[in-house]
Amino acid sequence: MSEQPDSTKPRTMHIGEVAERTGLSLRTIRHYDEVGLLPASTRTEGGFRVFTDGDVERLLVVRRMKPLGFTLEEMADLLSIVDGLAVADGSRENGLLRERLAGYLESSAAKRNKMAENLAYADEFIATLETY
Repeated sequence: MSEQPDSTKPRTMHIGEVAERTGLSLRTIRHYDEVGLLPASTRTEGGFRVFTDGDVERLLVVRRMKPLGFTLEEMADLLSIVDGLAVADGSRENGLLRERLAGYLESSAAKRNKMAENLAYADEFIATLETY
């Protein structure tokens, strides 16, 4: 008799599939795992990392923060805020987490605006070079 898959268990994947889904390198994913940006991922008996869809979502958040220049510590802090909001019950803690989240939102918008400004300068520079 074969075992039926448990539909309550999250789907798992190995690091290669995670790299393909996130656009991150294997080395980067391993590094993020080692520095704690991922929750403790499961490992096979052979020691291979096993990831879930939730891990992929966390990595996508990190990937989106990376171009804005956030540090690993800031990335970890934001992930802890997101994790806290997922379980907060509307209490005072929820309000504090939302305030911290608002700070990241404001900072992200400012960094994005600076990037847009720099991109406009780069476009002007390229246009200037094209006139020669």
